[in-house]
Amino acid sequence: MKLILITTPNYFVEEDQIITSLFDEGLDCLHLRKPGTEPVYAERFLTLIPEKYRKKIVVHDNFYLKNEFDLKGIHLNSRNPMIPGEYNGQVSASCHTLDEVSAQKKLYEYVFLSPVFDSISKKGYKASFSKELLYKAAKMGVIDKKVVALGGIDENTIQIAKEIGFGGVAVMGGLWSHFDPVTDYNYQNLIRQFINLKKLAD
Repeated sequence: MKLILITTPNYFVEEDQIITSLFDEGLDCLHLRKPGTEPVYAERFLTLIPEKYRKKIVVHDNFYLKNEFDLKGIHLNSRNPMIPGEYNGQVSASCHTLDEVSAQKKLYEYVFLSPVFDSISKKGYKASFSKELLYKAAKMGVIDKKVVALGGIDENTIQIAKEIGFGGVAVMGGLWSHFDPVTDYNYQNLIRQFINLKKLAD
């Protein structure tokens, strides 16, 4: 099962080093999602990532970065719902209903469905789907290998997402909650958590 990591909404010191270490540990796909931040910060961040790993990065904003840094692809969402003219490359998209999944998954490489479980990073952001509904959607072929579960993904829910039939999981709070950029002197706990999540997803 595919394991995708989504960045925290804000940049922080040492982020490029941490992301590079996660790529070293086998991270296959990073979604660079920093809503409301200036493009110059994304450019600076990407210049600090080794070139060999940039092909594993998908951007949620500032789609010009895809070609400028030879990235993996772009991700459509409510802020940026349209593919730029002349764009040629991988596209993924965010969905929040099963009807959206049915309509969009055939158009894109894969789609996110969220929130599948209660969010870890957004307190009070509850799951939108019962497990029964998700199993039914998988049985009907709506949820399949092109659908990635987002929301509340951690070591306790990865197995459930796998059993339902999702093709992947997208992790945010389930990893970043193991690191505080203000108080933590090293990020070994975060690396250990990533290795654990990756084993569960494989």
